[in-house]
Amino acid sequence: MDNRDGSDNEDGNSVRNLPIISAQLLPDGDEEEEGSEVHYGIETKRNYQRNSTGDVYDYTKHKNNKFRRIRISTEDDDDEDEDEHTTHTFIDEDTKPLLQLRTFELRSRQKKSANKKLESLDYDTCENKIFVKRLQDTSEENQKNRKKENRKEDILQWILFFLVGITTAMIAFFIDYVVHQLMNWKFSNLVESVDYCKDNGCLALSLLYFVLFNVGFVSIAAVLTMIAPVAAGSGIPEIKCYLNGVKLPGVTDFKTMIAKVIGVLFSVSGGMFVGKEGPMIHSGAIVGAGLTQGKSSNKWVNTGLFTLFRNDKAKRDFVSGGAAAGVAAAFGAPLGGVLFSLEEGCSFWNQSLTWRTLFCTMSSAFMLNFLASGFNLHKWGELEAPSLVNFGKFNDEEGHLWNVVDLGVFIVIGALGGLCGALFNFLNEKLTKYRMKYVRTKWQKLAEVILISTVATVIVFIFSMTLGKCRELTPEDMKEEFAKSARSFFCDGENEYNDMATLAFNPQEIAIKTLFHLDGKFSLQTLGFYFVMYFFIACWTYGIAIPSGLFVPCLVTGASFGRLIGTALRIWSPHYSQTRLGTYALVGAASFLGGVVRMTISLTVILIESTNEISLGLPLMVSLMVAKWVGDLFNEGLYDIHIHLRHIPLLEWEPSEEMKQHTAKDIMSRHPVCFYGVEKVKFIVDVLRNHSHNGFPIVRNFSVVEENNELSDRRGKFRGIILRSQLLVLLIERCFGIRRLSSVNARELKQSDFVAHYPLQMGLDDILETLTGNDMELYMDMQPYMALCPYVVWKDSTVSRCFNLFRTMGLRHLVVVEGDNSEVVGIITRKNLAHHSLSEVIDEDEGNEHELSQFASTTSTSINNVL
Repeated sequence: MDNRDGSDNEDGNSVRNLPIISAQLLPDGDEEEEGSEVHYGIETKRNYQRNSTGDVYDYTKHKNNKFRRIRISTEDDDDEDEDEHTTHTFIDEDTKPLLQLRTFELRSRQKKSANKKLESLDYDTCENKIFVKRLQDTSEENQKNRKKENRKEDILQWILFFLVGITTAMIAFFIDYVVHQLMNWKFSNLVESVDYCKDNGCLALSLLYFVLFNVGFVSIAAVLTMIAPVAAGSGIPEIKCYLNGVKLPGVTDFKTMIAKVIGVLFSVSGGMFVGKEGPMIHSGAIVGAGLTQGKSSNKWVNTGLFTLFRNDKAKRDFVSGGAAAGVAAAFGAPLGGVLFSLEEGCSFWNQSLTWRTLFCTMSSAFMLNFLASGFNLHKWGELEAPSLVNFGKFNDEEGHLWNVVDLGVFIVIGALGGLCGALFNFLNEKLTKYRMKYVRTKWQKLAEVILISTVATVIVFIFSMTLGKCRELTPEDMKEEFAKSARSFFCDGENEYNDMATLAFNPQEIAIKTLFHLDGKFSLQTLGFYFVMYFFIACWTYGIAIPSGLFVPCLVTGASFGRLIGTALRIWSPHYSQTRLGTYALVGAASFLGGVVRMTISLTVILIESTNEISLGLPLMVSLMVAKWVGDLFNEGLYDIHIHLRHIPLLEWEPSEEMKQHTAKDIMSRHPVCFYGVEKVKFIVDVLRNHSHNGFPIVRNFSVVEENNELSDRRGKFRGIILRSQLLVLLIERCFGIRRLSSVNARELKQSDFVAHYPLQMGLDDILETLTGNDMELYMDMQPYMALCPYVVWKDSTVSRCFNLFRTMGLRHLVVVEGDNSEVVGIITRKNLAHHSLSEVIDEDEGNEHELSQFASTTSTSINNVL
């Protein structure tokens, strides 16, 4: 009730002489617009409120007309919860000011309304009465059926992993083949234009042609991401989150894969400093998620096949296999693909999954080799094209790869690569924050893509024209493959090539191979400017609204950086003239990529398999370890940075130190919404409509009275937990009837009924349209479907223990109980356990507590005088 006389509340109690002894920040329950920032504290526009117990509240008004409540307690505050049941009086500053206090700010926090779209995946087996009943059936027929079903499941898994591998390889080959054709078409026309215009004074037209060609291609890629926004970027952070247990909307949709595959064709062909390997990994993960389900995520396709794998746990395994197959196809590295999926993605792993994933990657590498050898080399069946990114053979060249003295140089390159990677991540993080704040609409994102494409194209053209050095092709060069890719832009001699243009006006894979295998072809000036150009443009590019990979741009940048160091050492000391420059380039490429993404084991194996040179294993491993150690001193890997910027609750490998200093009661969500075993349908629907929670504890009332429909009274001994998806299926199947004592005379569903609705395609509103008023008055028995023995912790358990249990067992909910009766007092989800979320909560609570206590003590006298 709004009372604005400024003197008394409706009880008649005076607002004067209330001694203020403490202040408490209360939750507001409202989420702000995505990306908006809310400042909590006393500002100029102020509203005050008090209730019948004498509590004074301060409502701070913000620019979006929402309020943040601060409770200022008085000496006669006996009941902490009494304010929830009292009538409040509002006093507006515009009518009669109650207080004039100094302005202070508690803290600012960015609301993450995007988190509402996130869900955790159910990797834990729901052991309910249906599950237990089936396991305990020891009849001979049931035992035979179970063995038959297990054999069928095992055989189907091997078949599906094989299909995922070869399908991923076919998609990867399609991407590479089309990109190759588009790039050849573009560069052949560009070479003709430059050769003609350098003699006729129309180079501006060549530049315009180059710009229009690139901008047109990347615009197509950007438009595709408007249709499927999740297709933007490499997709590796999204797949990493999925395998960690976070479900992102649209990340495994077929529409996303189409936009990803077609988009990356044009973003790479359009000359952007991006790679196609990351999108291949994402595409492989989508194949694993879709091909193995026998149905689409919408209602269009449902073959009825593979129903055994229609659950989050099985789907996760196929996604990990698909991601590994993408790595194997891109780099010809089956072992590296398995290790990549393990190191960067999966939180949960087992021996059988290792074998199946390796089989999947081997199948992918074989199919890619078969297709590339046939279509590109016209050698069907000879298997001479092991990967799309061809690093060439290091053991066919003169000189030695490295010696013991070079190991010290490699360590220095690793440290510098870690520093450059940390700088790259720092700059990209700042750019991403700027984009999140100012580049928000689809058209702004398209404009940014066009701007970056134009600037990058102009810089490449001008650098090649002004900074490139013309060098003579030797007779040996004319016999090598290098002569085919050498660019004579802006050179007058017949057998001359422009070293900058040779690197810039070729596909990135050719640039990498050139830096790895050709000695003495590039000047220090060219290598230095090429490194700086690629570093900053690749940093600016990553994160824009086009499908884009990070691996190859980082390899190109690092290879030029390593080649630069090797060339400088060769000039400085004759001793280093015996070591191939390509070795320095390879170590530099590994160091910079490791400094950006902070991968060690998988990246070492990927590069060893790609180069087919095991003797380079030690330099690669040492440089990658040093790069990671140095980079970790400054920031996280770029994938983790982007995950945290989106406030995705990713669970790291190990609990943080601060987790050992706090208990479950410090981080749990208090007063969770609970059900009794039997509830009225109307009450369940109201709870589902008003609460977005995905898990609800089932409790037994201590007083054995279960007729009260007040949600706040749902407290009691913990019995189990039921998921929101299960409740929706029960509503769809109309599993309710008339209540009889502690049960309901409704039909009992089987596990196959729940599988038939996976993934759930009907929302609550759609379900309600099928229910009648009479249905709402019936009862639903949730006891047969709730998980009977989920994991629980006591409220005094350490957070680190909760973290290890949650992550190791693949949980979605962890119920917190207390007392001999195991009364439910809270619930923990991955959002409570994520490192950055935990740090924010703990720091914020401590900071608010300190500042509020300071505020209460310094203003107590002023308040009492005014009141």
